[in-house]
Amino acid sequence: MGQREAWPIPGRSPALASPLTGRDKKVHPMLSRSLIVAEARAWIGTPYKHQASLKGVGCDCLGLVRGVWRAVVGAEPERTPAYTPDWAEASGREALADAAARHLIPLALDKFREGDVLLFRWRAHLPAKHAAIVTARDLMVHAHDGAAVAEVSIAPWWRRRLAYAFRFPGVD
Repeated sequence: MGQREAWPIPGRSPALASPLTGRDKKVHPMLSRSLIVAEARAWIGTPYKHQASLKGVGCDCLGLVRGVWRAVVGAEPERTPAYTPDWAEASGREALADAAARHLIPLALDKFREGDVLLFRWRAHLPAKHAAIVTARDLMVHAHDGAAVAEVSIAPWWRRRLAYAFRFPGVD
C-alpha cells in the first residue's frame, strides 16, 4: 500500500483513499453518536498542547478530533505532519476542510447534530483552522490555545465563524 497523505498538509494533493473513509463505509461496528460524544467528553480537562493528541496529557483542536477518531473508529486514516500555528494563514488553502472531506461526510451547516465535527474560521477571509465536536445541539467540546479541553456553548460568536460541518462515516 502506498504512503498516505497527512491531514492536513498545506501544499499537497490528496493521496490514496483510506479504508476508513466515508466513501468506503468501513467503520467501527458499534459507532454511534453517543459513543462519539462520550469519547469527546472524556477529553475534557486535557491541557492544550500544539500538535499533541494524547488524552489527559495534551492536544490541540485537531489532536482532539484525531484522538476521538482513534477511540471510536480505529487507526488514523492519514499521518499528521508537524505544522506551525499559522499554517492556514501561510498556505491560504482550506487544508483542514479538504482533509476532513477525505474522511468525513460533509453536511449543510444547519444540519449538524451530536457527534459531528465543526470547523471554524477565525476571520472571514482566512481558511478554517479550528475544530470541535458537537456534544448537544448547542454545545461542543474543543481544545483552544491557553486553555484545557472544554465543553462550551455554540454561542452566536461561534456560529458566525462556522465554516464547515462533517459527520463521522457510518453514523446516521
